[in-house]
Amino acid sequence: MQFTIPPELNGITVKTFLRRRCGMSARMLSRLKQTENGMTVRGETIKSIDKLSSGDILVLNFPEDKPYIEPVDLDVKVAYEDDNAVVYIKPPHMPVHPVGEHQSNTLANAAAFISMQRGENILFRPVNRLDKDTSGLVLAAKNAFAADHLSSHCQKTYIALCEGKLTGSGTIDAPLRVKPGHSIQREIGEGGARAVTHYAVLENYGEQYSLLELHLETGRTHQIRAHMSGIGHPLAGDDMYGGSREVFPRQCLHCRKMVFLCPVTHREIEVISDIDFFDEREGGQ
Repeated sequence: MQFTIPPELNGITVKTFLRRRCGMSARMLSRLKQTENGMTVRGETIKSIDKLSSGDILVLNFPEDKPYIEPVDLDVKVAYEDDNAVVYIKPPHMPVHPVGEHQSNTLANAAAFISMQRGENILFRPVNRLDKDTSGLVLAAKNAFAADHLSSHCQKTYIALCEGKLTGSGTIDAPLRVKPGHSIQREIGEGGARAVTHYAVLENYGEQYSLLELHLETGRTHQIRAHMSGIGHPLAGDDMYGGSREVFPRQCLHCRKMVFLCPVTHREIEVISDIDFFDEREGGQ
């Protein structure tokens, strides 16, 4: 990772530049200091107390990753990639991480394979996560610094197909708690964590379905699914939350758009992945 020192920061110390200008954590700076050639200018190793001059190119060499995920060739596409981040398009029915019986058919396995094919050695660091049956964009950082930065500089937009007819737009501000007798399922109820979902109707399909665009102000487990069910409009195909699977084979939820800031240039990057839920109907009808 490289940073060019602008004229207005002439004379700034390496530590001040990385901590205040770039938002690097003290722990990460410590790791770089302990790494051979972790911080260099013009090929020479420098210390955190050294001063930088206008036009200097500060090069950071992070410790080599040691991936431990089995690489597997799966049907996963890359929507965007640069030196610090990669955005995958996760298909439905695929977990993000290996868990339980899913040890070789996850997004992590696919990411490891893509990395291996390119001769890279990159640990899978997802910034956001999606349920197994939710499709769409997953942002992953290529190094620890980018992971820290992207986690607080990323906005996501979802689309969902819910049952019934909704109109206009609205906000669901209702706490979510674990449903009694369940380990993962959520419900609206007292004592839960505050959860806020904003939605806008994009299209109606008669009285049967409504296509929504959604933004999350909070990020609770199953937030969209539980909130939509709580107002009487469960997602199509979401049988855990009251939706029917007679037509759709999974909950119709997709992370469609992602906007994030480049960790180095702070340039805004927008990535979009469109989907038509009706293409997934049982039998293709």
